[in-house]
Amino acid sequence: MLSFFPSRAVFLEVGGFSVHWYGIMYLCAFILAFFLVQRLQRHRDMNLSSDEWASILSWAIIGVLVGGRIGYVLFYEPIHFLTRPWEIFAVWQGGMSSHGGFIGVCVALLWALRKVNVSIMALADIVVVPIAIGLALGRLGNFINLELYGSATSLPWGIAIPGVEGLRHPTQLYAIAKDLLIAGVCFWHLTRTPFIAGRTCALFLILYGILRFLIEFLRVQQYSFLDIGVMQLSRGQLLTIPVIIAGVLLWQWSAKQSR
Repeated sequence: MLSFFPSRAVFLEVGGFSVHWYGIMYLCAFILAFFLVQRLQRHRDMNLSSDEWASILSWAIIGVLVGGRIGYVLFYEPIHFLTRPWEIFAVWQGGMSSHGGFIGVCVALLWALRKVNVSIMALADIVVVPIAIGLALGRLGNFINLELYGSATSLPWGIAIPGVEGLRHPTQLYAIAKDLLIAGVCFWHLTRTPFIAGRTCALFLILYGILRFLIEFLRVQQYSFLDIGVMQLSRGQLLTIPVIIAGVLLWQWSAKQSR
């Protein structure tokens, strides 16, 4: 039996198999990335074929899915999955970490580039643009599912969440705006500034880290805050600090390389 939109989270149901909105967003992100990287590569003096990009992005897909899932298991629910390890593979139940996805993509790209003679930093400058757009699409999936919403607000653009009291900050939409802004800034930097390998990637890491850190203040936290002495941080904020540091270090490294 074929059923469209049987629930808020599900786009299509065929028999007992469900296609979730979040999966549709992932698919759109990867298709967009395949076409976009081939247009952007000339800004880093690259000329890879469609087949070479297909191979690289295939590894990137594996990196996102495996890294995102392992990141969620380790960063957010280690005790739960330690007692129920078989549920690690139940990705259809939800649970992905963007920070884990970043790590997974880095490892996958390093592996994919073994047979391709291109600079990892030049490649990183290119892929951060579709990555930012892909993150925005993922947050659109969150908005459709009405998950990862914010704290109570009296602002006119507050949204109602079924079963939750009061209007809430649409933090999913804030995140979409954040990711599209990052994609636009990185695209401008990639195409309009002098070629310094790694600089656009560094800009992405810094912007993502800072803006994600700020949005976390408005998000309802599913997990307890972590006390670091001077203040309490959400897990997302704590995991974002290394992203900012990595961006700053990469910016400084690229400056030295350019000299």
